[in-house]
Amino acid sequence: MDIALGLSVPPCTPHAISVSLPTWRDNVGYEEGEKRVVDRMVSGYPRFFIHLKIKQLVEICEQKYAVGNERCMLFPTQRIAEQCRSYIQHRSQLVKAPVSARLVHLCICPEDKKNLNYRENPSSDVIISNCADLHIVLFPADAFSIAKEFWQHTGMGISSRLAERCLSLLPSDATQSKPSSPVASRFSGKGHNRHYSVNSTACKSPPPTKSQFAVAALAIDGLSNDHDVYLEERYGRNLPLSAAASAKRALRRRMAGVLIQDNATEAQDEVVAGKENLMVGPSSRGITDVSEDDVYLFPTGMAAIWNAHNYVAAIRPPAKSICFGFPYTDTLKILQKWGPGCHFFGTGLDSDVDELERVLEEEVARNPITPPILALVTEFPSNPLLRSANLPRLRALADQYDFLIIIDETIGNVVNVEVLPYADIVVSSLSKIFSGVANVMGGSLVLNPRRRHYQALKAHLDATYEDVYFDEDAIYMERNSRDFKRRIRIIDANTEAVCDFLRSRSLAAGATKPAIKEVFYPKYITTENYEHCRLKRVDPDDGKVGGYGGLFSLTFTSGEASEAFFDSLPCSKGPSLGTNFTLACPFTILAHFAELDWAAQYGVEAGLVRISVGMEDIDELLVSFEKALKAAEATVI
Repeated sequence: MDIALGLSVPPCTPHAISVSLPTWRDNVGYEEGEKRVVDRMVSGYPRFFIHLKIKQLVEICEQKYAVGNERCMLFPTQRIAEQCRSYIQHRSQLVKAPVSARLVHLCICPEDKKNLNYRENPSSDVIISNCADLHIVLFPADAFSIAKEFWQHTGMGISSRLAERCLSLLPSDATQSKPSSPVASRFSGKGHNRHYSVNSTACKSPPPTKSQFAVAALAIDGLSNDHDVYLEERYGRNLPLSAAASAKRALRRRMAGVLIQDNATEAQDEVVAGKENLMVGPSSRGITDVSEDDVYLFPTGMAAIWNAHNYVAAIRPPAKSICFGFPYTDTLKILQKWGPGCHFFGTGLDSDVDELERVLEEEVARNPITPPILALVTEFPSNPLLRSANLPRLRALADQYDFLIIIDETIGNVVNVEVLPYADIVVSSLSKIFSGVANVMGGSLVLNPRRRHYQALKAHLDATYEDVYFDEDAIYMERNSRDFKRRIRIIDANTEAVCDFLRSRSLAAGATKPAIKEVFYPKYITTENYEHCRLKRVDPDDGKVGGYGGLFSLTFTSGEASEAFFDSLPCSKGPSLGTNFTLACPFTILAHFAELDWAAQYGVEAGLVRISVGMEDIDELLVSFEKALKAAEATVI
């Protein structure tokens, strides 16, 4: 799909979670803050990009409450706002004089459409179901980059749909704020998070063709291309709370694996899988006694990871954590910035398990009284190198040295792999293939009831967990995910065919004068470890077993080959993954532009291209990849 630079991916999607960066030069220009690129950005990944609706609401709050040059960020609860304030104070003290932040609690109710009498610091008796609750963190403008770190790392900021609801409740004169410079919303820290701007250019991309609708964002459950409008009108600002509660219950049941039969073919206006009296069965996740009560929902996948780490820290003695394998960037940042720090084992290979054993022995020798490690966090498989950790060995070490294991299964996904038996906690980004539509964020956390620390974790979550997953986001996620298993099967098959084709022309396969060096895909990379957890049981619904997922990465024999391949590949280009349509990005450029040499030492090369395969016709996909491969091979002398 040809989408112009800076427009949303999918096109014309108000709450899209990706943005079009169609050429290698565009991606580099974005990182370098090139005006040609940043002035055209109207969308972006929500933890990095301040959505236009959120920005508009922020400007209103700043106009009403800011003193001097103060700026603000918005959160759904007081606890999260207080955590942001503490983070600003702590991190600012490390780099300069400590910065103080202040909090304002704002409740916006429907009657505010007629006046400007918002309710500051309201008492609980005035908070009613159709009001919108905001917690505002105000801080000096020069602390914005630190505040934005909290927004990015935790994923706990308000969603764009919540901002839209707040704006809908305000009087029209309050929402007519002056647009600020695009520079104001760029992230002023290091790396790729700096440069998203807020140009309000209207959607100019041509509408998708009929064949594109088969895999694009607006074609799910047989709905027409006005699916977004239908949902907003049916559930939007008059959302029935019972529908939201049912949607969340359905999501928890899907992630718990307890649904005997899902509701993918049921009536469009009823959340059948979320009915309170629905019969459910033993979990299919490898631990039969997992229930929906062991599943907790969060506004983003990173929020699930951040909270998982906090929950473990709350029930265990202080200790460093372990980041095992090269992870998505914010996972490592969380472990480094919250708590005593972490040990980083960046390759995630079996040789790293050997080194981990040595570190654990040394820690115990140094202090035999307390557990040497708080928790080990790993992705299965990892992003972007698709390496799979040796989970049986890691589990044995966790049991021996009494630390917890947190596994991010986003890339493998619950249909393909069974990792819960090795974990204390499994987290996942529901924003990816579980949704597939790239128009809503979400995350989940699953507790393993068979593990040693389950009772302490369960008691802590039951006492402290806040459901901050916005109701309208849950409605979208529930609808998107009804057929996630069917979509994953198609994407698995497509990806395997594409990877087999590309690897046959790679240096790793012995090709002559290849442009591709290696295809990173679980079928070829750390295969034994992946196969150990790949689901071999035949699924009773479709008669299939687990596949290798929809993500792979390519490295090339030259930088010129990387750029030629990427620029010539006819598909959507932008951040994120797990979409129903094929989506590519120069991953290392986007995620590690300011630390390319550091990433390279762990095998994450500057020229790496990461590709998330979609549901397009396989013959068309192979033609597309052959076109890109020929362009790359033309650079080889």
